[in-house]
Amino acid sequence: MDLTGLNMLAGWVASGDIIMIEQMPIFGGYCGGVEETAICDVATTLASFVMFNADTHLGGPIHIRWGITTSRETLQIAAHTAAAVDANTDLLLGNQYYTLSGPCTEMCLLETAAQAITDTASGRELISGSASSKGVVRDKTSPMEARMMGEAAIATMGRDIHEVNTLLDRLVSSYEKDFSRAPAGKTFQECYDVQNITPTKEHMAVYDGAVSRLRRLGLEIA
Repeated sequence: MDLTGLNMLAGWVASGDIIMIEQMPIFGGYCGGVEETAICDVATTLASFVMFNADTHLGGPIHIRWGITTSRETLQIAAHTAAAVDANTDLLLGNQYYTLSGPCTEMCLLETAAQAITDTASGRELISGSASSKGVVRDKTSPMEARMMGEAAIATMGRDIHEVNTLLDRLVSSYEKDFSRAPAGKTFQECYDVQNITPTKEHMAVYDGAVSRLRRLGLEIA
């Protein structure tokens, strides 16, 4: 953080703005493995409030190879970080979503559900996303991923943590084998009626298929 950033923060505080600080530690980079990256994630989360006067903190560990938050390792990091901070503070925590697959694919919705389940079970107050196709392809995101985030989070509330872990193991195993050939999906314009902002029949069918699969895995999703 340089002086320009600190001056900007001072201006926000003086104006009474709500401040959200985002940081996304890279698993497999300078931070190291799962345990080391979780420690880094906790430290930078706390620093956001102590040093930068954040009102909320938005995390999202990123996998160095895949560039996503929905891998097994990054979900572990996010879960342990949130659980630790939530158990010892009253800070508001969020998480960013970056899937490998694109919209209008079952894999995209399953990745999104996995992270929503993780965030809910580990005590995060906010979920933010979803940035499909790693958030780097123009028009490759849609409201249907946000719907999946919300429905999966609601279905997870109050569940036993051991049941959640079993569910997540099955769910992540169902899509992580396809990381090297993740489907590109479709653009927003291709899977939504842009005049009425409604999903196409194809997109609804894909969503319903993902819901059915989640139910078979043990998540009673609406």
